[in-house]
Amino acid sequence: MVVNVAQETTDRPEDTLPVYEASDLTHGGDLARIKHKDQLYTLRITRAGKLILTK
Repeated sequence: MVVNVAQETTDRPEDTLPVYEASDLTHGGDLARIKHKDQLYTLRITRAGKLILTK
């Protein structure tokens, strides 16, 4: 008798990640600042609806 000990999982890592609406981060505007450790980044929503993150 052969027993397969490997388990198949249906959960992918991206399914467990938090999801944030960009408009919530920018409070309906087109800019937000994001702090990571001691660095500040700017998140910008372009007119074309794309996201740009700059330091």
